[in-house]
Amino acid sequence: MATSATQRTYRAPCPGCGAPVEFRSAQSTHAVCAYCQSTVVRSGEVLTRLGKMAELFDDHSPLQLMASGRIQQGGKDVPFTLIGRLQYKGDAGVWTEWAAFLQDGTLATLGEDNGAYVFTRPIDPGREMPEAARFRIGTTTAINGKPYSVAYTGQAQLISAQGELPKLPPLGQPFDMVELRSADGEVVSIDYGHKPPNVERGRAVLLDDLQLTGLKGESAKDEKGRQFNCPHCGAPVQVQLATSKTVTCGSCASIISLESGVGGELRSAEQDEPVQPIIPLGAKGQLQGVHWQVVGFQHRMGVEPGDDEHFGWSEYLLYNQKRGFAFLVDSEEGWSMVRPTTGAPQLAASGRSATYLGTTYQLKYHYDAETTYVLGEFYWQVERGQKTSNRDFASAKGLLSMEQSPNEVTWSAGDKLSSDTVAKAFRLEDKKDVLQRDDPGPFVAAKGMGCGTIILIAVVILILLIILSDCSGSSGSGYRSSGGSFGGYSSGGSHK
Repeated sequence: MATSATQRTYRAPCPGCGAPVEFRSAQSTHAVCAYCQSTVVRSGEVLTRLGKMAELFDDHSPLQLMASGRIQQGGKDVPFTLIGRLQYKGDAGVWTEWAAFLQDGTLATLGEDNGAYVFTRPIDPGREMPEAARFRIGTTTAINGKPYSVAYTGQAQLISAQGELPKLPPLGQPFDMVELRSADGEVVSIDYGHKPPNVERGRAVLLDDLQLTGLKGESAKDEKGRQFNCPHCGAPVQVQLATSKTVTCGSCASIISLESGVGGELRSAEQDEPVQPIIPLGAKGQLQGVHWQVVGFQHRMGVEPGDDEHFGWSEYLLYNQKRGFAFLVDSEEGWSMVRPTTGAPQLAASGRSATYLGTTYQLKYHYDAETTYVLGEFYWQVERGQKTSNRDFASAKGLLSMEQSPNEVTWSAGDKLSSDTVAKAFRLEDKKDVLQRDDPGPFVAAKGMGCGTIILIAVVILILLIILSDCSGSSGSGYRSSGGSFGGYSSGGSHK
């Protein structure tokens, strides 16, 4: 357990019901009474009731109030305890941020980011933050002299809270949010629900590394409550994952939005032209030392700008309770395993290369992508017809991909896998022929050829043609090339 801070704990009766309300951190200004859900604000030694907080949306998180752990900060192992919980709703759905009380009495935030956890602390940005509208997706800005890429801009609103909390934005009122990411894996969030805007900086963390204790156990009652009837065909639909924002009906394959939560208004959309996944939903396998379960599947189509020839690939969404989500990508170029990055790789001005964690990746493909069919559950709001602009990069060390929508840039990094590895991982040796793709080999970036190199190649080809002509003994013989070039058109896969 986290050791107590040097300051004393403040406790006072709730103005609404008289139950004790406790403040552990001097930075906490608000709290939600655990008994009557009253929102109270602390001013010195006085508590004032502001109103009643809405019920929490059950996200089935393994975290809960008073769970404790340890975080590495400045080379030191710092204990912390989760004392507050805030739920927000934005363009991408509902997410949770936990208020973490550190040993020195300060507050930090443990939030969730694309199935991964991010631990952030408030910082002084060193300058006045511009209006949110000034930030443009994909552009670069600086915080304390360090460059960051603008990864997300949008609006969010606080919908519920629990426990002891810092200053809260007005409940239910939309406010702007901006997310920045650096090349070395840092993330900066700018919350315009406060004046001045609240700025926090941090990195991705694994729950195992946080040495958490006091986590919430699985509840059969909660899982049962995640079942409902399909709005389209009436068949029972079971939601397996806590963070799912979209699920498909197993009977009619309709896409069902869970944006309002199970029990709320369910919106559905029919799908035709079904695409059957080779690896079935629910299949379990071990890849790269981690046990995964296939929870989602989507088929996507791509087309290069100015071209009318389309190509397709499939993506399997994998889930591990403590590692979050990953993507197993199946394209004509082979299998690959990728995960969303916390940091933002540096894209060259020409767009022909990107650098991430000291490795430079060369551009292979640039194309527009569209989702054409989905099955299973997804942690983001997925819809048929969703479109993104994609760039795929590669190096001898692995793969890098960028997807851009109007309000977000998502980067993913990973590695190629052999077909045998995929077959063994999911115990599908009987489907080896169906799973077979080109075995991955090292990617070698194409270098630009100078004039001298081109002339030398032309001379060599001319000499070979003369020799072949002499050897043939027939003027009617010709030389036929197989054609093609490195980096020519290919149905390369993409990664969320």
